[in-house]
Amino acid sequence: MPPEQVRYMTDRIPMGRCGTKDEIAAMTEFIVSPENSFVTAFAFDLTGGRATY
Repeated sequence: MPPEQVRYMTDRIPMGRCGTKDEIAAMTEFIVSPENSFVTAFAFDLTGGRATY
């Protein structure tokens, strides 16, 4: 992806950056872990605060 496109996207994310593979993996690990056994439904937002709707 061209640097200009990346900058255009990250300028609209309140966290100021894209998420990392490690952050996505950590959330996925939590979702399938026993520590999350009480949750019956969820919508985890991994957009850094950027709402697209």
